[in-house]
Amino acid sequence: MIRLEHANITVPDIDAAISFLQLVDPDFRVWNDAGVGHDRWVHIGCGDAYLALQAPNATGPTGAEPVAYCDRGVNHLGLAIKDVDAAAARLQAAGYHESYREERHPARIRRYFSDSAGLEWELVEYLTEDRAARFQYEDA
Repeated sequence: MIRLEHANITVPDIDAAISFLQLVDPDFRVWNDAGVGHDRWVHIGCGDAYLALQAPNATGPTGAEPVAYCDRGVNHLGLAIKDVDAAAARLQAAGYHESYREERHPARIRRYFSDSAGLEWELVEYLTEDRAARFQYEDA
């Protein structure tokens, strides 16, 4: 069986990304905090999966900002969590706004938030162990 262990994401402000993610799940912890400046990277998450957050490389190419869902790149990252509404309340209390309509389905609740860098995060709470029901979208 294959499972996604981590995603490596370049973010403009690692500390802002950590703050956002710890609002989503207060149990997320920083496992590594290596380097300084443009060489800094951290691992944040739980014991089984994590996000590798990388600071931008100052010597890399620069260009126009990509447009989500139009250009190549990450459109959003999905985090399966236990209580979407509690996470949404923490994010809203910290000033974050939903970036897309929430979806309530018999098998799941999905809510979308963008962090301070503009990266969109899908927060999903599954209400059933039935995988077929979890990924059923015809009546969503």
